[in-house]
Amino acid sequence: MRVSKEIINGSIIFSGIALYFMLMNVLGYADLFYLRLFNVLFVFYGVNRSIEMNLSEGKKKFIENATSAMITSVIGVVMSVVGLVVYSYIKGGDAYVHSLSKTFLFGGNPSIEAYSICLLFEGIASSVIVTMLLMLYWNNRLSTD
Repeated sequence: MRVSKEIINGSIIFSGIALYFMLMNVLGYADLFYLRLFNVLFVFYGVNRSIEMNLSEGKKKFIENATSAMITSVIGVVMSVVGLVVYSYIKGGDAYVHSLSKTFLFGGNPSIEAYSICLLFEGIASSVIVTMLLMLYWNNRLSTD
């Protein structure tokens, strides 16, 4: 059985984000919210890798590549949110999420479920943006070749 490139590259996105956040935690930078924005670089890498793999296979249709790119990024986002839920429960449940919410986008005391759902929607929105940006880049690059 062959694993699809979307699952492989989504797993790369997840692995990169997980290692990045764990490294930030170990180094004591987990409370610096602006460093959390760099996780988009892993999404760019994984999505771009899927598009490049499609192009090397001769798949040059816009819709086919956009669908592959979107699936890749959503897999990475879903795996990352599930990983955060598991990690949150290991680190103390809602108490851990409350410590995250002090420095992130949320006010009040969100539960793990509320925090995760908000991150899922935010991640999907960023997936759409990354997919659109990379598809525009590759569409312009291929049309000039």
